[in-house]
Amino acid sequence: MPAEESSAAVARGNRPRVPAAISRALAPPLPAGAGAPLGPLLRVRSATGPRRPAAPRPKGRTTGSPRAPRGGAARRLYERARRAWDRPLTAYYLILGAGLLITVLGLVMVYSASMIKALELNKPGGYFFRKQFLAAVIGAVLMAVAARMPVKLHRALSYPLLLGAVFLMALVQVPGIGMSINGNQNWLSLGGPFQLQPSEFGKLALVLWGADLLARKQDKQLLTQWKHMLVPLVPVAFLLLGLIMLGGDMGTAIILTAILFGLLWLAGAPTRLFGGVLAFATVIAFVLIKTSPNRMSRLACVGATDPGPDDSCWQAVHGIYALASGGWFGSGLGASVEKWGQLPEPHTDFIFAITGEELGLAGTLSVLALFAALGYASIRVAGRTEDPFVRYAAGGVTTWIMVQFVINIGAVLGLLPIAGVPLPLFSYGGSALLPTMFAVGLLIAFAREEPAAKAALAMRRPGVRWKTMRRRVKKRPSGER
Repeated sequence: MPAEESSAAVARGNRPRVPAAISRALAPPLPAGAGAPLGPLLRVRSATGPRRPAAPRPKGRTTGSPRAPRGGAARRLYERARRAWDRPLTAYYLILGAGLLITVLGLVMVYSASMIKALELNKPGGYFFRKQFLAAVIGAVLMAVAARMPVKLHRALSYPLLLGAVFLMALVQVPGIGMSINGNQNWLSLGGPFQLQPSEFGKLALVLWGADLLARKQDKQLLTQWKHMLVPLVPVAFLLLGLIMLGGDMGTAIILTAILFGLLWLAGAPTRLFGGVLAFATVIAFVLIKTSPNRMSRLACVGATDPGPDDSCWQAVHGIYALASGGWFGSGLGASVEKWGQLPEPHTDFIFAITGEELGLAGTLSVLALFAALGYASIRVAGRTEDPFVRYAAGGVTTWIMVQFVINIGAVLGLLPIAGVPLPLFSYGGSALLPTMFAVGLLIAFAREEPAAKAALAMRRPGVRWKTMRRRVKKRPSGER
């Protein structure tokens, strides 16, 4: 290299590369006793110039997205789970799978929990199971129909369903037509062993009609005025509540009130308005409980561990006994002891206690996980849609199923008063199963209507995927292999 080019390179900071042998020969001798630690300090710098000091790392965790697991296998599993949750058909499969699994497991537990009760009534052991199975078959048809119905048809169905529910609920109070079961006048006889509880269909009617009403008012930008938000939604809900309370069924009234609050919350009711309606409903509930000795005794059994001198808390305490005796994996399917006359209503309101006794903690946690998956998917459908009717209807159905689930489980665990409401999709009762399965079909229809889910389902139709894949393949030039 010429001298002027070498000096210019050094001036620019680009030192010429020195061979390793020459650098070792030119290095000065080490002092005695220095040893090897001074060796790295005598190495010649690389041609890129002096090293820059590394930037100091910030102390503590930085804010932002959550950090993925460090391990290779754990990281891959984390990324795979995250991608699975973000897929467009996740909500669709969760609602469909959780709804069907809860129903099938409920059929198994109804058969196991109701055999002794049927024999006590001089009926065949599978008497209650056959009725529940027939209701599940009809409910599956209703769910399939609801899942295939367009949203416009659901909205058109809301008004006839509301009028029919009000008519049947009023017909229950007519002497000679309505039936009284366990002190509640809320049943209609359909002939033979079949009865109908119209108040269960009133829940579905309030969800569909209230969602359609609020969606139309939102389109006209009327929900900013409190009178349009309350009227006629609250008066119609109070009409349904009045017809239910005439029969003394406070459990169903609580569920209907929760649906009303859920719709108002989704509609964006202000805190003062929402608090006023809640305070009014609380005062009415307090009066109804205070004036009824039966309801006061149920309230006194919350957290009870002893049946009491007059056995007023017998059902609540024996529900805890059933859960406690199940252990981790239960005593075995069909091996319950509490269903042999110890626990009242083992196949209806307290079927979760029999599930805990026979299937143990593993069985009860499985039921809880299925309901959690159903609730998560329903909230996802309500949160991702742009259609106001879909948002209100999905939110109303989610409120209905989740609140009824919490009230039933809370009563079995001794944390809430016994309200007499069944476990959705799980307990015995065709009147409760049919509208609930239709509501699950409603959620499936809404999950199918999402644009990404609709495109994903269209790709799975016969012939569509092959044609689409053929269009994506680029034609190669002739002669290329």
